[in-house]
Amino acid sequence: MSAANAVEIEPRKAVGSDQVVPGTSDFAWRVLILLNLFRLTVSTLLLIVFYVVDEPRIVGNADPNLAWSVLVGLLGVGCAELLLLHRRFPNTATQTALQFGTDIVAITLLIHASGGISSGLGGVLVISVGSLALLLSSERAFLLAAVAALLLLLEQTFAQLQGMTSSAQYAPAGILGAVIFVITAVVQLLRERIVETEALAAQRGLDLRNLVELNDYIIQHLRESIVVVDDQDRVRLINESAVKHLGSNPRIAEQQLTSISSDLAEQLTAWRGKAQHSITTITSADGSTTVKPHFAPLGGGRDGGVVIFLEDTSLIAERVQQAKLAALGRLSASIAHEIRNPIGAMSHAGQLLAESPAISGAEHRLTDIIRVNARRVSQIVESVLSLSRRDKTHPERLQVTPWIEDFAREFTQTLELYEGAVTVVDGSPEIEADMDPTHLHQVLWNLCDNAVKYASATAGAIAVELRCGHLEPSGRPFIEVADRGPGIDPQNVEKIFEPFYTGQPGGTGLGLYISRELAERNGATLRYYPRLGGGSAFRVVFADPRRWHAGEDTL
Repeated sequence: MSAANAVEIEPRKAVGSDQVVPGTSDFAWRVLILLNLFRLTVSTLLLIVFYVVDEPRIVGNADPNLAWSVLVGLLGVGCAELLLLHRRFPNTATQTALQFGTDIVAITLLIHASGGISSGLGGVLVISVGSLALLLSSERAFLLAAVAALLLLLEQTFAQLQGMTSSAQYAPAGILGAVIFVITAVVQLLRERIVETEALAAQRGLDLRNLVELNDYIIQHLRESIVVVDDQDRVRLINESAVKHLGSNPRIAEQQLTSISSDLAEQLTAWRGKAQHSITTITSADGSTTVKPHFAPLGGGRDGGVVIFLEDTSLIAERVQQAKLAALGRLSASIAHEIRNPIGAMSHAGQLLAESPAISGAEHRLTDIIRVNARRVSQIVESVLSLSRRDKTHPERLQVTPWIEDFAREFTQTLELYEGAVTVVDGSPEIEADMDPTHLHQVLWNLCDNAVKYASATAGAIAVELRCGHLEPSGRPFIEVADRGPGIDPQNVEKIFEPFYTGQPGGTGLGLYISRELAERNGATLRYYPRLGGGSAFRVVFADPRRWHAGEDTL
């Protein structure tokens, strides 16, 4: 999946003319809640005034019973609205109509009970209509204003017919209706600005969330390993690649770097303290790779936050090996032409000389030396040629346990070893790996052949063990070849994979070198470990199927 498709971008929603809620529904609910709080406050205050001030009575002077009933009803509706608004039921359109209906009826009755428009209670209706106009389109908002103005005039007419007011009160009622229209027009202008601002803020917020998610996706799926620590060496960010190298648990927040990798923490401490610090490589948590840390300060100094880049040195080694093998290929072509033919002629001449009846026993020994060393030189030439060809790999998905069981039987029968000399232990049928089976066969053959030679020379008995499994915590599959031979001197561990280095007389010194090259050509690694209790263990760690490989799309 490409990075562009990593985050689902929501399209910008157009605000239609009939939309009840400008921008987002949260805005409408906030307005409705505030208007209901205003309704509760006003009804409570008017109820207090109704009981406290009775001469002259301000509220309900014309009809106290009606005024009391309206105030109690308005207070009860306000309390019920608190519950409905908390549950956000029904929707905002219904709530708008319900609250407007409540206010227009209650305030009109309260005005009538208080002696008409001269009571001054009509101003409460201005707040209600103006607030609800924020939530409606222009047509509906002005419809509400018209209904409010019409009801005020009808109340004035009814009050005049009852003899409560005079015709002179029509002017204040008309002015109040005009004020309601003016307030509605002003609120509509404000509403347009709110709609635009809400829509712009929502889009900017969405863009920002998408950008954050996209950045997080890119960082987490980079091939490069990144760790970010603060000035207290607490891990603030670590991507998936770094987790595989360091064996960290990404779900544990603010881990100390020391708890993840003590070696890396020591390197960081040394880097903070010295301007000129020699950076050394560290081994990954599962021991399959070596990484080299690079430190970059976040800000001006080294005492603050630091970005740590973990460089997989196997990639650099692969490029170096490609250059070396290119030069080796050109050299091997000359070797094949210039050495193979003369060696073949010498070997043939030595064989003919050995068949002559005129030579003595001592001379037979010399012809044997010629034959053995000619064969050794031929083996070196063939090994160099096979290494320099670098044929294209043909990886296959292998069931590891059945595969090595077949290999163990073939190896034992070919070398005519006794039964049980090569055994498979701890095999799980669920282990799978991707590798060219021809290359894997050659690698294991070289490793097992070395184990047989060294074990038979020292221990007096051949006991080669093949073991497969998954590394922790990376989960990468591996095959291990272990023996009970003399082991390898720690000083020579780095040399055993160099070409032409051998610890046994008569060896070519190319077996381990070729095995490592074949493993790396398939994205795997070959490493040596001293075996507990004595002996050697060579482990082939296969490529992680969840990582990118050369030739695949990368970020």
